[in-house]
Amino acid sequence: MSTRRALDLRAGAFTLFLATLWSGNSIAIKAALVFAPPLRQAWMRFLLGSFVILLWALRTKCNLRIGKKEWLPLISCSLFFSIQIITMYLGVHFTTAGHATVLLMTASIWIVILSHFFIPGDYFSPTRFVGILVVYLGIAIIYAEGLEYKQSSHMLTGDILTIVSAFLLGARQVYSAKLVTTIHPEKILLFQGLFGCVVFSISSGLFEDAQWMWTWGLMTSLAYQGLVIAGFGFLASLYLFKHFYPSRITAVSMTQPVIGILLAWIILGETPSGLLWSGGILVTFGALLAQK
Repeated sequence: MSTRRALDLRAGAFTLFLATLWSGNSIAIKAALVFAPPLRQAWMRFLLGSFVILLWALRTKCNLRIGKKEWLPLISCSLFFSIQIITMYLGVHFTTAGHATVLLMTASIWIVILSHFFIPGDYFSPTRFVGILVVYLGIAIIYAEGLEYKQSSHMLTGDILTIVSAFLLGARQVYSAKLVTTIHPEKILLFQGLFGCVVFSISSGLFEDAQWMWTWGLMTSLAYQGLVIAGFGFLASLYLFKHFYPSRITAVSMTQPVIGILLAWIILGETPSGLLWSGGILVTFGALLAQK
């Protein structure tokens, strides 16, 4: 029998705080691209994140020993994780931070769909179907902007990679929501973080020739990506997914597209177009319907 429940006021406020933090992730990645290529950022980020998770596991005296039956689900979850992160970083590299923030938010739609089939009690409804259609309309509008600029940039390629990453993110979160009922969240996060460090460092060495500069800007970005998001953010998110319905959690996260567009405008100088605002609003409204 499922022990998950709907969000109460306290959990909802905490989820809103997390959503605000997550909305800055794409901006931090994009800002650091002038100092380090994407995959190199990724392994440094998860090295820092793994350190935070290890400290928390030691503080809570979590048993990190991996049982025989845990190896396969941990490896499969970590493969999901690594591919999702690689497509996300490459997507942010090719598109704008505003586009990436909005399109990554479509992970909530995949969570709704997949939760219906894999999470007991988290069922689909006609209202959610309408919400999904509205979200896809918003995606089409954002893609239209990518098509408009395809001659002068790789924006469309970045948009497609980001959508792939969003699907993998939704699938991984639903899978993780099932795993945390039998495996400690700290063990899942530490395993996939260290697994990712190895995958990203090897991939960076093989495919990235760009030099990197150790600057305060890079250190600030990595601290945000690693300590705040990959450490605290991942721990807090898995805790919420363990105790509350995954599709309900994402309802509070619908502020991310708008906040992400504003942060990209303020921090990176990415002036949002009318198409991006329209697509972002539709994605937000549709995702809210899907969570109703």
